[in-house]
Amino acid sequence: MSEHWYKEAVIYCLDVETFADSDGDGVGDLRGLIGRLDYLARLGVTCLWLNPIHPSPGRDDGYDITDFYTVNPRIGSLGDFAELLHQASNRGIRVMIDLVVNHTSDEHPWFQSARSSPDSPYRDWYVWSPTEPPDRFQGLVFPGEQRETWSYDETAKAWYYHRFYDFPPDLNYRNPQVRDEIKKIMGFWLQLGVAGFRMDAVPFIIELTEPGKEPCPMDFEFVTELRQHAQWRRGDAVLLAEANVEPDQLVNYFADAGGSNNRLHMLFDFMLNGRLMLALARRDPEPIIEALRETPKLPFGGQWATFLRNHDEIDLSRLTAEQRADVFAAFGPDENMRLYDRGIRRRLAPMLGNDRRRLELAYSLQFTLRGTPVLRYGEEIGMGDDLSLPGRDSIRTPMQWSPSAGGGFSGAEKPIRPVIADGEFGYEKVNVTAQRHDPDSLLAWFERMIRTLRESPEVSAGSCTHIDRKLPPGVLAHRADGSTGTMLFLHNLGTEDARVDLGDLYAEADDPNQVFGDRDYGPVGRLDALDLAGNGYRWIRLCRNPGA
Repeated sequence: MSEHWYKEAVIYCLDVETFADSDGDGVGDLRGLIGRLDYLARLGVTCLWLNPIHPSPGRDDGYDITDFYTVNPRIGSLGDFAELLHQASNRGIRVMIDLVVNHTSDEHPWFQSARSSPDSPYRDWYVWSPTEPPDRFQGLVFPGEQRETWSYDETAKAWYYHRFYDFPPDLNYRNPQVRDEIKKIMGFWLQLGVAGFRMDAVPFIIELTEPGKEPCPMDFEFVTELRQHAQWRRGDAVLLAEANVEPDQLVNYFADAGGSNNRLHMLFDFMLNGRLMLALARRDPEPIIEALRETPKLPFGGQWATFLRNHDEIDLSRLTAEQRADVFAAFGPDENMRLYDRGIRRRLAPMLGNDRRRLELAYSLQFTLRGTPVLRYGEEIGMGDDLSLPGRDSIRTPMQWSPSAGGGFSGAEKPIRPVIADGEFGYEKVNVTAQRHDPDSLLAWFERMIRTLRESPEVSAGSCTHIDRKLPPGVLAHRADGSTGTMLFLHNLGTEDARVDLGDLYAEADDPNQVFGDRDYGPVGRLDALDLAGNGYRWIRLCRNPGA
């Protein structure tokens, strides 16, 4: 078992409640997910990342948790979860779960006790202020939906801190008891058999908040403690985290001052995601080249996780105002398509006008750039969004399995969210069953691409280098080098056909051949006349090392 298995993984993100309903109550469940594991195995998925599975009032899509030690009864039992782990393992699929420990629900017994009395043993598990904090209206995560970050609790007669909405109060990580409890939570799920955790809002977990103090100190050593604890319990456990911070801060989440990779294993690459969107909007690879150039060097063992769409809006906050305007104009021209003045709440297929060639190009780019690819459920069939739903719910609609009523997700009259029924993305037109019977479908394309990727481990585990040559407008050339060999990738973000001369690379090639592409371009030859269609892409193996 490789301790760096995550470097060669294909991660698939889903919400159990919207994936597959086995009992017809309108809510997806663990048994429904178990029944779809063969589909995921055929797709090529090697790791599942499950959005929150714990009991919750559901005011923030499960991110407001009332019990960290069991699963929401709406989706099943702990026994069902154990069976999921067993069945997934039988198919070579690991399972990661969300670790949402920046806050709890205000209905959690800890907070109910904490607010009841200053003498409660849980009082110091949360962040309080006896007087109104001067920074009450600062640091909003959800502008427009969130008024403040401090709220007054009538029962406690004090102000409590909440980085997000007012109903999930933040835990106090200055308290050693809170830190120990988080380790217990991790140990519990690792003992059950999870492969690791996607850690939500890590910068806020390590921020030691004090009323009126800005900036607050950051305790990166706590991340080191969590890494050590996880790997003591399970040697190959992985911590994948969300930290959308300035580029010069990123390495601190991976390594200590000495450069040892003793903190997080993986971080979502928000910088690359924003630049990818800009490149697709402008049909110009330069933003991607800039991202590759500006990416900090990671310590050995550190890894990026790449994505095009996830469960949230596309966050464009790291782009300049001009760049953001270009992306909005291309992919979110209407106000209803945007969220928090910084993002787009759409899936990729409608953003790209349901243009199959651009969809393939975009995902070929994501899957060949450095890092481990993360795929959001439904993207493999080109699902759409429902902009009539509020906020982020527009991209959290049920999975579309078949053209039958309810899209094959559920037989319930009223599912947890409406299944997309109308237009070009309705379930009668976009569903797994129809695409399973079509060898030219997007689903079939994803299966072929992922098989090719898994035959090319140097893509995720090796280095990624932009090939700095004078190329036709719109063309990006990059390479991946690893112990298994070398791959060359060409992507044309423009609409005009192009011819690329990379003949100087032929000397290091060993019978180069195209292993994947938007079409059969014929023999590769000496790399000095590589044709590339508009919106085209080519994966070319330059050499395979002996024994690889």
